Amino acid sequence: MTVWITRRPDSEVAAELNASRGPLAGVRLAVKDNVDVAGLPTTAACPEFAYPPDRDAAAVAALRAAGAVVVGKTNLDQFATGLVGTRSPYGAVPDSRRPEFISGGSSSGSAVAVATGEADIAIGTDTAGSGRVPAGLQGIVGIKPTLGVISTEGVVPACESYDCVTILAQTLNLANRAMGVMAAGAGARGWPADVRLAAPPGPVVAVPDDLPELDSQWRAAFNTAVGRLAEAGVRIVTVDIAPFLAAAKLLYEGGLVSERYAAVGEFIDAHPDAAIDPTVRRIITAARDIPAHRLVRDRREVDRLRIVAMTALDGVDAFVVPTAPTHPRIDEVAADPVGVNSRMGTYTNFCNLFDLCAVAVPAGTAGQAQFGITVLARAFEDAVAVDIAALASGDEAPVDVWPLAVADSVELVVFGAHLRGGPLVHQLTDQGARWAGEVTTAPRYRMTVLPTVPAKPAITRVADGEPGTALSGHRWLLSPAALGRFLAALPAPMQLGKVEFDDGTWRTAFGCDASAATGADISAYGSWPAAIAAGAVG
Repeated sequence: MTVWITRRPDSEVAAELNASRGPLAGVRLAVKDNVDVAGLPTTAACPEFAYPPDRDAAAVAALRAAGAVVVGKTNLDQFATGLVGTRSPYGAVPDSRRPEFISGGSSSGSAVAVATGEADIAIGTDTAGSGRVPAGLQGIVGIKPTLGVISTEGVVPACESYDCVTILAQTLNLANRAMGVMAAGAGARGWPADVRLAAPPGPVVAVPDDLPELDSQWRAAFNTAVGRLAEAGVRIVTVDIAPFLAAAKLLYEGGLVSERYAAVGEFIDAHPDAAIDPTVRRIITAARDIPAHRLVRDRREVDRLRIVAMTALDGVDAFVVPTAPTHPRIDEVAADPVGVNSRMGTYTNFCNLFDLCAVAVPAGTAGQAQFGITVLARAFEDAVAVDIAALASGDEAPVDVWPLAVADSVELVVFGAHLRGGPLVHQLTDQGARWAGEVTTAPRYRMTVLPTVPAKPAITRVADGEPGTALSGHRWLLSPAALGRFLAALPAPMQLGKVEFDDGTWRTAFGCDASAATGADISAYGSWPAAIAAGAVG
């Protein structure tokens, strides 16, 4: 196998794994070889380009600080230029199951290392789909966050304005954990104060109105995946794929490719005898003479297409597409390296141009090939994308979704109609609130019934020396702006204040003006649902 460019001795890795501590203790990490790891050369799959970094890339440093142990540096399409995994002087990286087929790229070695169990997680990069396409072809999970939220410090640029650091893993849960660690330790772009932290119940998901480049088996696999979403309560709508495809072509066929020359073009020109993949050389050197006005024009066209595409997604929570349209053989790529590579980016190239986040998950098979779908969402709606990806894959959505590690959030504890499943819970979920589990107050409170429609509980604190009860509630997390809107709409006599809980903490929770809490005392039931079940609430 040609998965690794540099691999550390097993004895060193084993010793570090035994000594590792932290939330990722014992987790083996593969690192794409365009991302710096102190003590290991960075080649970007070009031997002559190699240099010895004196410190880890920010993303690597964050994962290692959390206990992950680097196994080695993985092969890639040279200078991260490709979606096939064959453009490397270190050899083509084949599919983990069928060696005559491609692995997908450019994060080819990273994806195969995870798929074969040689690593638990892997760092990839993604400009045009380099983290998503190999994830899809290898039947694993790939999270591509909102552009810029993970630092690219210590990453060899490919197309600097659109480069992302990604995580690959066998499961959504592990990918989410690793992304949270990376975001907390290597965060870059700031998060807005108003962001959704969860997908709503019954989300609306768009799918393309056409599926170019997919044969009948791959179309059937996609339709099956969409059907599973519908069975999970998702409302499916269709949108015009045309503006997305038009933007996708601009990434390689327009002025934007000049950024690839800006990244490594002068190195290629200065080293005519270097082991440069012929296709990579043609792509990068052809961008040398693109005039500046063409780059400006094409960026303006991307902006126009983004407006058209985002308008089509009004009222939609996510856009679901096939991750890749086909799984070609290595000899097919050799016969038509540019054409096959271009087709592989049909559903990925536009993503970073439109500032979308993405989660690629396995979705069964198409014939003998692994098939995957990608959930795309707006910038900073990464939590929404994770939740819908969980629905698509049949996984349990993580409570501690990774954006909570960096996005500002505030806590609200509720006891009545806003409980999960309650009649007013939509007032929270419409604001993007995320359910975060059950909690119990200290035994210092009483619960009475307010004569409202629908009926609500009044939670009041008892005076010192008076008997009280421990009451169960639900914990929600919201953005600061969402909580502000919720509080502004809160009717009297309800109010928010600090409530003491059984672990000694004080949390923001629903309470009530004591003068209004004159209804039937239902404290003995311990919770609002228990009182309803017992018939104590009229």
